[in-house]
Amino acid sequence: MSRFAPHPAGLPWPTETWPIGPLPASVDAAAVEAAVGRCLAQPPELGLTLALLVVHRGRLVVEAYGPDTTQTTTLISWSMAKSMTQAVFGLLLSDGRVELDTPAPVPEWAGDRRRTITIRHLLEMSSGLKFVEDYVDGERSDVIEMLFGSGSADHAAYAAAQPLEHPPGTVFNYSSGTTNILARIAGTIVGGGPEGMARYLRERLFDPIGMRATEPKFDQAGTFVGSSYVYATARDFARFGYLYLRDGIWAGHRILPEGWADAARTPIAAPIPATERHGYGQHWWRWFGSDDTFSANGYETQRTIVSPARDVVLVRLGKSPAELGPAVDATLHELMDMFTGAPDGAD
Repeated sequence: MSRFAPHPAGLPWPTETWPIGPLPASVDAAAVEAAVGRCLAQPPELGLTLALLVVHRGRLVVEAYGPDTTQTTTLISWSMAKSMTQAVFGLLLSDGRVELDTPAPVPEWAGDRRRTITIRHLLEMSSGLKFVEDYVDGERSDVIEMLFGSGSADHAAYAAAQPLEHPPGTVFNYSSGTTNILARIAGTIVGGGPEGMARYLRERLFDPIGMRATEPKFDQAGTFVGSSYVYATARDFARFGYLYLRDGIWAGHRILPEGWADAARTPIAAPIPATERHGYGQHWWRWFGSDDTFSANGYETQRTIVSPARDVVLVRLGKSPAELGPAVDATLHELMDMFTGAPDGAD
């Protein structure tokens, strides 16, 4: 895997505002404009794009917005929030307040086989719990039932009540319920109810990297909805991606523990067959099967893509139906490939 590139020497960190720069001479400006135009076309060809940002070598080089959206508009993360939940567990790990390979502290599991599920199993979506992640309300969708139906008051309780379908660590099953169990664990460790968790997120993650317009949401039980509900500006989502691009370091200070960003993009462990891993690490996706690039993905093709080899963070926010998702991703992939991670003047 490519190592993480350092922040360019002498360039301000984007804690307060993003350094803005022109496209490098090596980048085909007309090709960039065409790709951005396809994303923002009206009527929309790829679904509705509300924000599209490219950060290259620490500078914001592409920034475009769709209807009724500006750099100050906060937009929903959907499942990109899962990657922020992974960051929370990195913080708790660095605090010495959590261990990844001990049983997860879930009271509902104390008396049965589920008590062997670890926090690592939850981070890797391999808990073995039954959960149907289907965004079309068909015969049974646990994610819809959890967020909007009988589980809407207490998402984590709904998810924790699900039966064990497979031995932990043997089957990959992407599950928003799994993330909300993690969010409840984090909230219990931090303490102070929703105010305590909101303060922890603000003081330990959002404020240090300048995500000051970011707002996490909580369910009626007071649990951070770490699966789905963080509102932020496109620039703040880019800051979050940039933290991972720089290996968890910000302005010379280590925010996330060493190796935590790398764990995010590392394929989940055997014995899960490679064909069932779906390019998943720890609450992040490996982008197009790359060993280097990884992404926070959300419903309707929300993306925060991190590419150390290209020294790029790309953010796309909008509303694209599932059938258009592959075409949106192909365009974003094309746009990313126009950039190189070579230092200024060396490309």
